[in-house]
Amino acid sequence: MASLGIPQNTIEVLQKYHFNFQKKYGQNFLIDTSVLDRIIAAAEISKEDCVLEIGPGIGTMTQYLAEAAREVVAVEIDKSLIPILKDTLSAYDNVTILNEDILKVDINALVNEHNGGRPVKVVANLPYYITTPIIMGLFEQHVPLKSITIMVQKEVADRMQVGPGTKDYGALSLAVQYYAKPEIVANVPPNCFIPRPNVGSAVIRLTRYEEPPVKVKDEKRMFALIRASFNQRRKTLVNGLGNAANLQITKEQAAQALEQMGLSPTVRGEALTLMEFAELSDRLFG
Repeated sequence: MASLGIPQNTIEVLQKYHFNFQKKYGQNFLIDTSVLDRIIAAAEISKEDCVLEIGPGIGTMTQYLAEAAREVVAVEIDKSLIPILKDTLSAYDNVTILNEDILKVDINALVNEHNGGRPVKVVANLPYYITTPIIMGLFEQHVPLKSITIMVQKEVADRMQVGPGTKDYGALSLAVQYYAKPEIVANVPPNCFIPRPNVGSAVIRLTRYEEPPVKVKDEKRMFALIRASFNQRRKTLVNGLGNAANLQITKEQAAQALEQMGLSPTVRGEALTLMEFAELSDRLFG
């Protein structure tokens, strides 16, 4: 099968099927073989691996994954792409294509069915608007996974790996760093895609921790606390937590807990490390 990483081949497939890009799905197809090689290398795909690919598009990266992995399960929401995928992937007998919305799929059941419950590797070229819910879903449902290697908007990749006190630091940074070690492996300019996005992209690999780097008694409540802290960024942490109806914490309780930790009552959420959020959560809910 002709490699779709070569722009001419992608254009031929799109013309053959009269494919129209769907704005609502944020579709940008990769047309650069060197970037594809780097993604496969970064994800460290081997013949032992079962790979979950989210949003295969016309199968550009899927072809590379199918060559490298034992099995690929590709979940694609756009039903107009399914006949194209059946065509572009017809040479491979180790690919399963599912026309589903990844946010509604029972991914744990998929992993059980295709990999006997052993950890899978996730690889994806994700549209901007859905990056956070997909990553959070994979982590919060405790899907058995070794790593997530994804192409995302550059600023989102930056946000996943920054620390406290920076403007990009937020709930996503903390969640990613609680579950995994983030590492940007490539920056990808707009001209590597069809159609060309307006912003630069980056490939980031999130290597899942065996054990989170901090201990917390109730991880769900800690993340509710983190989300409330960043919901109103300009407010102090005490006000942010006191205003969050779902937490049922008074401003006095929040201020007292911060004082016990040796922190100022006027501190903002963006100043706290993951470790401090874990301690605060244990003090407030423990």
